[in-house]
Amino acid sequence: MIAGPHGTVAIVLAGGEGKRLFPLTRRRAKPAMPFAGQYRLIDFVLTNLVHSNLLRIHVLTQYESYSLIRHLSRGWNFSAHLGQYCEVIPAAVGEGRGWYQGSADALYQNLERLGRDAPRIVAVFGADHIYRMDIEEMIVEHVESRADISISVVPQPIEEAHQLGCVEVDENMRVRRFLEKPASPPAFPGDPGKSLVSMGNYLFNYDVLCRVLEDDHADPKSRHDLGGDVFPRFYEKLHIHAYNFLNNRVPGTRDSEVGYWRDVGTIGSYWRASMDLVSVTPAFNMYNEDWPILTARVDYPPAKFVFADRESNRMGIATDSLVPNGCIISGGHIDRCVLGPRVRINSYSTVSESVLFEGVEVGRHCRIRRAIVDKRVKIPANTVIGYDPEGDRARGIVVCPEGISVVSTDVDFAPS
Repeated sequence: MIAGPHGTVAIVLAGGEGKRLFPLTRRRAKPAMPFAGQYRLIDFVLTNLVHSNLLRIHVLTQYESYSLIRHLSRGWNFSAHLGQYCEVIPAAVGEGRGWYQGSADALYQNLERLGRDAPRIVAVFGADHIYRMDIEEMIVEHVESRADISISVVPQPIEEAHQLGCVEVDENMRVRRFLEKPASPPAFPGDPGKSLVSMGNYLFNYDVLCRVLEDDHADPKSRHDLGGDVFPRFYEKLHIHAYNFLNNRVPGTRDSEVGYWRDVGTIGSYWRASMDLVSVTPAFNMYNEDWPILTARVDYPPAKFVFADRESNRMGIATDSLVPNGCIISGGHIDRCVLGPRVRINSYSTVSESVLFEGVEVGRHCRIRRAIVDKRVKIPANTVIGYDPEGDRARGIVVCPEGISVVSTDVDFAPS
């Protein structure tokens, strides 16, 4: 049984701490963050790999990995008889090794494991972005261009690109410079108003991967980061190809969705990507039956909406919202919300433009807007969140620069 297309084996880098998503990442790795109700961030890259026939996958974990490992063990089991696996590899101290010091070091520490599969190409993908991608198309272009390394890139407005890694290319899409969060991002020759941003997805010829990782490991000054150290050192010595994500076509995707990719590394970007899902014509369509998002399934009962007392305004209503199984909208009203499983909204409460994780309960007569509420938080009756930032902060609620209130499990709702 060979590996994936062109002998490809995949590595998913899933050890991210997600500091900018704090306090939501206090007790979970960033790839384990809930998204779109019943999913985790890592489900999106794993879905793309599976639909692209890449069924030999190593997932490298590190920070607060328990919930991530539990999710993977329950939902991502492949057929060992067909040579398929989704193997979780936690960072481990021993044999002269320690915690991963960066993305390049994480790969270096697992080179021996990779070699057992005798791959020709290694796909190295991040675990915390929202997108659909047929990775086979990228592999074909990598092979046809005779590249040593390919980097998946997406054009972004040049005024926003400074927040991410950018690449400068020639007319053949060969990388001429790799710039990590540059003050002045280079313009994309095909569209001067945009810059090419790295999506954190790479293809390496296996022999090239071994070479660059050995070189990086031997450098005492390196931070052992692919984007910050490896690519800037090798773009002149190797053929590094930029794969334009706008050319990727996934079955069932509308033209308006082509090129959709979101880095949800901050509270604000996570909230905006969540709100993308609830539009009448969403920017990212969760209902694509030709490329469904896969995840671990739990058999909760169907969502329920109860009470129809119009006179007293006690009605269970959800408008422009995602409501997964196990939820009960009991006489309350949600609008433009993304709920996790088993959320309960009690009578006379209104919740708008918010993301509520699994098991949240909202008491009666609450008013909540532009908020993210962490797993299993119980919000007492008559609580108001999202209308008074200073008042929210006084109760221990984190309010991000975009004005999103983040209610963690540590918030004390006891009356002062």
